[in-house]
Amino acid sequence: MIKKKFKPRIKARLRKNKQIINKKVDNFFDWIKGSELVELKECNIDEDPVRPELSNVFRRSYGRKIYGVKYKGEIYAVMCFAYTNKIPKNVEELDKFSHDAFLQSAQRDQNVGKIAIAYTVWSKKKGGGKLIVKEVFKKIKKSNHLNRLVTLSPLTDMAYKFHSKNGANLIRINETTQNFEYDIIKK
Repeated sequence: MIKKKFKPRIKARLRKNKQIINKKVDNFFDWIKGSELVELKECNIDEDPVRPELSNVFRRSYGRKIYGVKYKGEIYAVMCFAYTNKIPKNVEELDKFSHDAFLQSAQRDQNVGKIAIAYTVWSKKKGGGKLIVKEVFKKIKKSNHLNRLVTLSPLTDMAYKFHSKNGANLIRINETTQNFEYDIIKK
């Protein structure tokens, strides 16, 4: 007699728990569906786990840009770029190459560089890092002058795993950094 009462109660509890879990998963991904990629005038550099020493002035001068994933007025992930014509091995080369590409663009068509170099990325919410890579990737594919997306990543396992998991290929290991490239197939 106890078995008969017990089974329906377990099944009901399992159904209830499944509903609760499904609702939490749906709420978790709602922010991803409603987010948008925006260009930022500045970011909180203290939140940057990769290159907090770089000022907002550095991040916004000579064709360099800051992008964020925005949802309901709040920024959930940030990625900083430099546009270059060569792949840098360190921040000093990144600065020089982006400066050169910027000056060359003034003499031509105002399109700065052919390579987008992502030199820092961070997320404030789970899934934000992957989302911003995906959104920036879409933006680069739509551009007329960019033909490569390459990173200037620190020499860490975390950076290796992040970029490998998101479809990038390791193209070079430098003294203090590593470069990954995301394949861009223009449509």
